[in-house]
Amino acid sequence: MNASHVVLYRYTIPFTEPVTVKRQRLVQREGIIIALRSTDGEHIAYGEIAPLPGLHRETLQSAEAQIVELLAKHNLTASPIEQDGLYPSVRTGLEMAMINLEAAISGTLPSFSENMTVTPRVPVNALLFGDTPQVMERAEKYFDLGYRTFKLKVNANTTTNSINSIKELHHTFGRSVELRLDANQSLSLDEAIGFAEKLPAGSVAYIEEPLQEAELIGDFYAKTGIHSALDETLWQNPELLTTIPEAALAALILKPNRLGGISAALHFARYAREKNLLAVFSSAFESGISLSFYALLAASTDSKPAACGLDTYRYLQHDLLETPFGAENALLDPHKLYRSGLKVKQKSMQRTSLWTL
Repeated sequence: MNASHVVLYRYTIPFTEPVTVKRQRLVQREGIIIALRSTDGEHIAYGEIAPLPGLHRETLQSAEAQIVELLAKHNLTASPIEQDGLYPSVRTGLEMAMINLEAAISGTLPSFSENMTVTPRVPVNALLFGDTPQVMERAEKYFDLGYRTFKLKVNANTTTNSINSIKELHHTFGRSVELRLDANQSLSLDEAIGFAEKLPAGSVAYIEEPLQEAELIGDFYAKTGIHSALDETLWQNPELLTTIPEAALAALILKPNRLGGISAALHFARYAREKNLLAVFSSAFESGISLSFYALLAASTDSKPAACGLDTYRYLQHDLLETPFGAENALLDPHKLYRSGLKVKQKSMQRTSLWTL
């Protein structure tokens, strides 16, 4: 690795409104930024280490302890892929920083696929939640902004509200939008079937993680005809990917910082392409440093990228970038965003340590 110095920063960004993750109510996003300086001093590259409470097993404190331990041992010379025992968030941040540094030194964009050119635009899905009036208010606003793919959160405690929202969305927008659902493994098989039976025909593209027991997704599809997408299962029980009937699946949801790094996400993206599944790159409410990188990943791994889950930037009160990450007409410009993602406002972070390699 062509780095001589490493600087670690901490950041805190308030959410625009409280966000609930696995029953944990969060009011702010915290993370670590790792900055690598090239040996000639000409380039600085950033990566983000940001475990999300409720999603990751590691805490921010344990992730910080691990990266500090690696730095104390001067153990950043090897690729993160070759290092065992790294937390998913730590591996992601290290890979991101190293890839960015190599690209900065070479003066080119990172290359993630030998056979793919970078697609000039990547669509984004808009996240919907709340009661039906809130869902419709958000949906109408996003539709006017150009969004044509929505994702609605559902769970076992709010199925009645969710069904009302889905019926209203279907009545208002019909087939002019694609509606995805995300159940976060909250439903039993019987509950999921009962829920599906109440949905308007053709109203839903797929349901992310509909079941508490993902191995029953094939049964759910057989009884309802509704496709599923895998998210949590990809890191909780990845071997199920090859046992769930392919016909039952529509997409893989790829969160690099939970899957175990950039290389892991690319592995699943290749699998999705081979099996004609959508590869939906998604974030865990990370800053624009990560989002701009993920946008390039999405644009580099499919000639027609699926609408990605990077709309989470709307829930952060500010960004760490000089030019905040954002979509234009519900589309991302991966070239432009990647370049902007390299320009970080250091004043928006607090330096915690400096290391010489």
